[in-house]
Amino acid sequence: AYAKERVQGRDLVEGGGAVPIIRHPDVRRMLMLMKSQTEAMRALAYVVASAMDASQRNPSEEVRQTNQAFVDLMIPVVKGWSTETGIEVASLGVQVHGGMGFVEETGAAQYLRDARITTIYEGTTGIQAADLVGRKIMREGGQTARAVLSLWKELEAELGRSQNKDVQAIRPAFSAGVQAAADCVGFFVSEKNPKATFAGAVPFLKLLGIVAGGWQMARAALVCERKLKEPGADKPFLEAKIATARFYADHVLVQAPALRNTVVSGAAGVLALSEDQFLAA
Repeated sequence: AYAKERVQGRDLVEGGGAVPIIRHPDVRRMLMLMKSQTEAMRALAYVVASAMDASQRNPSEEVRQTNQAFVDLMIPVVKGWSTETGIEVASLGVQVHGGMGFVEETGAAQYLRDARITTIYEGTTGIQAADLVGRKIMREGGQTARAVLSLWKELEAELGRSQNKDVQAIRPAFSAGVQAAADCVGFFVSEKNPKATFAGAVPFLKLLGIVAGGWQMARAALVCERKLKEPGADKPFLEAKIATARFYADHVLVQAPALRNTVVSGAAGVLALSEDQFLAA
């Protein structure tokens, strides 16, 4: 609402008088980062919550066990990635407000202060990441993680059959993200040096969260594509969901391959300094 009301700067193309800041490309970028990542986090939380219900109430023992394994894998991701990303979203909210975001009048700064503790209590992000890598992947040889990756690859194929250009455009980033996650799982299972594996735990948690969020955004885009063909479809809403999913792919999912390189090849830099060298100017 603030970005639609705050008037500052001219339109880059039309010129003229001052316009609402939502007309400026970088403000729109920040708003889309907030919107797309919030939607991805919320959707992933719902999916994991649904799996928790199935793990307890489904009449099939096999289905209960499968869902429990999925929940066990994803709980540290939902907690760790969502809280870290929540801080980013709250910080972007302050930035969109400009100087007004830093004072108490708007309330934007309060959201950032409140969000900051979430990566600390109920297990810090580092603890959540160590649990993800050590107990949920390495201990079982990556079995559940690879099952989830297979599910994601099925969705990748479905994206390839889409007739919508924006939905199709999600596929390359999602495919690269799935492969990046698979490479990391293989690394954790085969690496013999525990310091090397746990040095990449937090970057991997972020990677897996990003790709899992992309999974949900891609699913939503495919559903919206189908819904658009139905009589009486809410076209503005459905088209906005697809556009948001594409933005997520173009701006967030594309981070996954770089994080993969950090996980697989970044341990040497983490472990290079002696304790005394950290104190050197």
